[in-house]
Amino acid sequence: MVPPGTSRRAVVLASGGLDSTVTAALAKDAGYELLWLTIDYGQRHAVEVANAREVARVMHAAKHTVLSVDLRALGGSALTGETAVPKDRHRAERSHGIPITYVPGRNLVFLSLAAAHAEIEGASQIYFGANVVDYSGYPDCRPEFIHAFEAAVAAGTKAGAEGTAVRICAPLLEMTKADIIRTGIRLGVPLHLTHSCYDPVGGLACGRCDSCLIRREGFSRAGVEDPIRYAVR
Repeated sequence: MVPPGTSRRAVVLASGGLDSTVTAALAKDAGYELLWLTIDYGQRHAVEVANAREVARVMHAAKHTVLSVDLRALGGSALTGETAVPKDRHRAERSHGIPITYVPGRNLVFLSLAAAHAEIEGASQIYFGANVVDYSGYPDCRPEFIHAFEAAVAAGTKAGAEGTAVRICAPLLEMTKADIIRTGIRLGVPLHLTHSCYDPVGGLACGRCDSCLIRREGFSRAGVEDPIRYAVR
């Protein structure tokens, strides 16, 4: 629940994906007024921005801000360039090394924008859907990164200087994908509106990229049917 004496407002980094949507539901369940922040960064799977708008509407976000930051101009990732997105990788392959779908600086940029938004809006928390259990090797989803960023925000913002630094909350950090899905079902999350695919085929998830495979494995282990449509089942 919201700690006594702190703002009841929270910024949620909301991509329209499964993890960020469940994270938003947990923030709402904790009693926060939700300020959704979605970043359109030139990603290959830009359809997720439209999904985020719809999920925000259905979940009655108090405010939804969409910011455009052109990371495609920098490149360096299969999500912001022409490099092919890896497909059909086994779990062992996904658990070693940093994949080409890593976007340099993405979460650093996203959390910086969220911190600025939180300071302007008087929010006390940033809810961030990072996960280190069923993840694809991204270094900017680790607890070390989150703690370091939180310290930087405390040291480098007006709110931090005045003793009201914004805190980073990553409630899914050590949850399995199956547990995230079960939590979403318990909280009534519109899972059918969430988007996880890195390389969609028209309006369908590809079913073969790392993100699709992790999602599908999670639903299977949760014993629940995934409500979204795939190009390849």
